[in-house]
Amino acid sequence: MMIRTFCFILTVVLPNPYRWFALAGALTLPYIAVVVANAGRETIRSRRMSAGDLKAIEG
Repeated sequence: MMIRTFCFILTVVLPNPYRWFALAGALTLPYIAVVVANAGRETIRSRRMSAGDLKAIEG
C-alpha cells in the first residue's frame, strides 16, 4: 500500500508524460497484489478407479 500511495503522490508531483506511468502503477498494483495473493498451489485429487471404469478402459 505504501508503493501505491507513493504512486498517487507521484501522479500529482510529476510532469505530464511521467504522471501517467505513476497513475497506471497506482491502479494496477492492487490487481497484481490480489492475483499474487490468490495464486496458491492447487492440489489435484485423483479418484480411485472402480471396476466399471476398468471395464470401460479395457473395452
